Amino acid sequence: MQEQYQWGTTSQAGQEVASQTNRVLRNTYMLLALSMVPTVIGALVGIQLQFSFFAGSPFISFLLFLGIAFGFMWGIEKTKNSAMGVVLLLAFTFFMGLMLSRILQVALGFSNGGSLIAMAAGGTGAIFFTLAGVASVTKRDFSNMGKFLAIGVVVLLLAIVANIFFQIPALSLTISAVAVVLFSAYILYDISRIMNGGETNYISATLAVYLDIYNVFVSLLNLVMAFSGERD
Repeated sequence: MQEQYQWGTTSQAGQEVASQTNRVLRNTYMLLALSMVPTVIGALVGIQLQFSFFAGSPFISFLLFLGIAFGFMWGIEKTKNSAMGVVLLLAFTFFMGLMLSRILQVALGFSNGGSLIAMAAGGTGAIFFTLAGVASVTKRDFSNMGKFLAIGVVVLLLAIVANIFFQIPALSLTISAVAVVLFSAYILYDISRIMNGGETNYISATLAVYLDIYNVFVSLLNLVMAFSGERD
């Protein structure tokens, strides 16, 4: 009788964990979809205003961008258990949309600019849905990738800073290619963390997955512009 009770308790606890995981994943996807709205609005506003955050010193502008971005991320993490977390997340995605507008302006300068943007968006969507599907279906724990990916981000940032000074086209393409692979792996890692209970807050989860998708898109767009861009 006691064994049956313990089995029933364990089964109920497992169902509660599965229910919480599904709820976090569902809320993450819903908020992720919503976050694309201010991103698009920010990008459109930036294009209309011909916004260019890096018009001055590229290095100082890069540091300022990192400061603002990390400030937003700090605020989101501090308020992730309240409605203010959602507000700050949406404000952050608007800011990221503004930042996105510069590369979109460059893409639209090509005669096939619209196709290039669509190609990058389609590629990003395919990568996201494929890897999110793998993480959701297999439910394999990819948490052991965390340290490797964190080191990869640090190396990538150092390479970006170096290229600000040296402006080497081949290095720029290498950075974009590595970023696609790195942040694609992060999609697998972040969705896996949700599936395995490593992330239980949907606002934090949305922030992580949003940044993965954003970086994959920007990097893919850089690559397709380099290899498929057509000037008038």
